[in-house]
Amino acid sequence: MTGAELFVKALKMEQVDTLFAYPGGQAIDLFNALYGERDIDVILPRHEQGLVHAADGYARSTGKTGVCLVTSGPGATNLVTGIATANYDSVPLVCFTGQVPTGLIGNDAFQEVDIVGITRNICKYAVTVRKRDDLAETIKKAFYIARTGKPGVVVIDLPKDVQQAYGSDEYPDEVEIRGYKPKVSVHAGQIKKAVEVLNRAKKPVFLIGGGVIISRAQDEMQRLAEATGVPVITTIMGKGAIPTTHDLYIGNIGIHGSYAANTAVSQCDVLFSIGTRFNDRITGKIGEFAPHAAIIHVDIDPASISRNIAVDIPIVADAKSAISALLEKAQPGGTAEWLEEINGWKQQHPISMGPEGLTPQKIISAMNDAFDNVIIATDVGQNQLWATQFLELGKNRQLLTSGGLGTKGYGFPAAIGAKIGNPDRDVIVITGDGGMQMNIQEIATAVCCELPLIICILNNGYLGNVRQWQEMFFNKRYSGTCIRRRKSCPPACNTPADCCPEYTPDFIKLAESYGAHGIRVTSETEIAAAFAAAKRTPKAPTVIEFIIEREANVLPIVPPGSALDHMILESGDN
Repeated sequence: MTGAELFVKALKMEQVDTLFAYPGGQAIDLFNALYGERDIDVILPRHEQGLVHAADGYARSTGKTGVCLVTSGPGATNLVTGIATANYDSVPLVCFTGQVPTGLIGNDAFQEVDIVGITRNICKYAVTVRKRDDLAETIKKAFYIARTGKPGVVVIDLPKDVQQAYGSDEYPDEVEIRGYKPKVSVHAGQIKKAVEVLNRAKKPVFLIGGGVIISRAQDEMQRLAEATGVPVITTIMGKGAIPTTHDLYIGNIGIHGSYAANTAVSQCDVLFSIGTRFNDRITGKIGEFAPHAAIIHVDIDPASISRNIAVDIPIVADAKSAISALLEKAQPGGTAEWLEEINGWKQQHPISMGPEGLTPQKIISAMNDAFDNVIIATDVGQNQLWATQFLELGKNRQLLTSGGLGTKGYGFPAAIGAKIGNPDRDVIVITGDGGMQMNIQEIATAVCCELPLIICILNNGYLGNVRQWQEMFFNKRYSGTCIRRRKSCPPACNTPADCCPEYTPDFIKLAESYGAHGIRVTSETEIAAAFAAAKRTPKAPTVIEFIIEREANVLPIVPPGSALDHMILESGDN
């Protein structure tokens, strides 16, 4: 069979049921081989960046490997942001790119780029298949590498002559990769040390990151917390590792973490971290991070341990395997007084936006009440931060968000992939007016795929997160952040006014022009009805535009260069 026909066979052997793909000259043979294929649903997004984010959302929400296919040149380079996004957050993707024939590689042929060279540092593995005889084994390796160890992205570049060449129809059942042996066992001695330290602690905390979500270890994590009585704090990526309504859940840590969570980490005597790489968004000033604590760190990637924060007990293991091993030795600790102290902080300084106006807190609280079995995909910016503060997550509520790269434009196409992978679950997008416009063309994809997504746009007329920093740390010099700004506006502006131009675009009319439904909400009393109307729309997306206060801020906030316990709690405190 041809290389293109073997490509289709390989996808089926890898149990791929959904392929996010955009055609082009150097991928046309692959699309020809897919023609009429009944076992693989080929999804045609409207832009390659939307395509790769959709594959990402599909993978995160289902636990399967996301797969995408594009042509060479600009088709391939349009994947770059999505590749980095998924790889940062350990999402298993296999990205196939068409390429010019091998004899033209290096000759600046039409639509030729070195996509392997471009993506090598932002993916787990990248390779060009130069011989038809290597095709089957290379694809098998790609799926194995993407799924195993610390999951990530693999890029496979397929020259046109390799696609067209005839060769064997065999596809291997397994593969051996020299030098790549993902660790699967847990070091019993390190687990024993960790448990001994945890049992002696007076003020312990679990700090849980996205690794627990990736390994699908939420049930085990809840049992471990309950068995030990140790409070749980999460990163943004780890939120939902135990239900957010659980008595032992304290809140998120970090630059916009809760007062109780940040203070608890600053005062704990044992910090037991599972599945987080201690990035700068959660540590604050590194020299003052958890200054009184013995630190235990479980991570599947040995390179992540002691890279940012020096740890006392390293454990290289998959989160689920490590938690299961810990459960065998877990003992209840004397944490009653510590929990009482933490709960006092929660009551003294709750995260709240106040009672006036149409606030994101009210919108998200209504969302919590209206939806049970739901996947929520967020964009990046204030909308993401409010979502991670106010969403209730747990067994039937899943959050998809770009944590490591912080990719604006991620949320909407990721939700498309999630809905395709989970047709029986409600899927909601929480986005801002800026982020929505980065991949707004994907409304056409959602309409053509008949996806009843609910797209919630929090419209404040600004690129809100940067505007907040300009307000708080740059003397309200609103440079490049007002989306309403027109050429006729004054050169310097630092506050919204009645004379501000109308917002562009009209999201409701734009949604309707695509064939979607549109609802504009301007008051709290309209929220429930908007959600109810969206639920009654079975085969098309609904865009709900919420007109929120233009200078609403995300609080608390840890100022740049500060320790976690040096938080600004209210506007004007700085």
